[in-house]
Amino acid sequence: MVKFHLPDFAGYLKFNLVFIEFMKHYPEYFREGVEIASVYGTFPPAIWNGGRMQEGICDRKAVKSVVKAFNERGIPLRFTFTNPMLEKKHLSDDFCNMIMNVANNGMNEVIVVSPILEDYIRKNYPKYKLTSSTCKRITDLEALCNEINKDYHIIVVDYDFNNKFDLLEKIPQKEKCEILVNACCEPVCKRRSEHYRSIGLQQIAYSNHMKKYPNMPFNPERLLSEHPEIEQIADCQCMERNIFDIKKMRTHITPDDIWEKYVPMGFRQFKIEGRTFDMFNLMEHYLYYMIKPECKEQARFMFLKQLNVNDVITVNE
Repeated sequence: MVKFHLPDFAGYLKFNLVFIEFMKHYPEYFREGVEIASVYGTFPPAIWNGGRMQEGICDRKAVKSVVKAFNERGIPLRFTFTNPMLEKKHLSDDFCNMIMNVANNGMNEVIVVSPILEDYIRKNYPKYKLTSSTCKRITDLEALCNEINKDYHIIVVDYDFNNKFDLLEKIPQKEKCEILVNACCEPVCKRRSEHYRSIGLQQIAYSNHMKKYPNMPFNPERLLSEHPEIEQIADCQCMERNIFDIKKMRTHITPDDIWEKYVPMGFRQFKIEGRTFDMFNLMEHYLYYMIKPECKEQARFMFLKQLNVNDVITVNE
């Protein structure tokens, strides 16, 4: 099987549920062996969230409904609890612990970066499978091999290893490694780790604001004055790249590469990023990676048609 991990179970709730149903009813459109292994993301305004800033608000009823909608279709949720700026005081956050309790059925998973959060989850929620995040920015082969040998369900390999087959061949337990196929960041980006830290600070500030003032817009000006480094990287345009921009990058992995190079090497897990993509950009990535090239036009039409049907998917508690 070729296992894909897809973005955003909350913001792209209907989009992903329709795609899952689309795959069920039109398997002839899909490339050989495609499996949706998980849908990753967060329920806003989770303070533990990292990687991408997530705004909005969900209540317990919404969390239960979304967990049920994916899990009853056999799809695990993977929570992007990858905020590197967490402190011990954040571990007792009511909203994040509510999410963990609601989804604590042995099926769902958590992506981690912070050692204190990882230890907390291992102790208090041992049913969850843990993924070591690409946000750790492990770019040394020996360090990566050490990470793979730790007690993680999956390790997301840093995108700078993409297409470096001399290094990829040396990685042990390749079936445990997840490859990010469509990274939008610059190769060898010097600001990537700093970016993750600033996003973490923004998420903490936003989450705290929503606890106190849920009906008031979030104003980031005070945060920027206290942390000028956040403003310094605000001009990064990488997340605005579309599929055609990403295809030009040396870290880009084509579908043919997946089936002809990575899978024969022993890799099985592949991540499509896109939590901040617009719907059409994300759709083109799904079609590009999972649909047979000769079926793409018809698949696009049928998928859009299904998305346009208001009652295709209902999510009930």
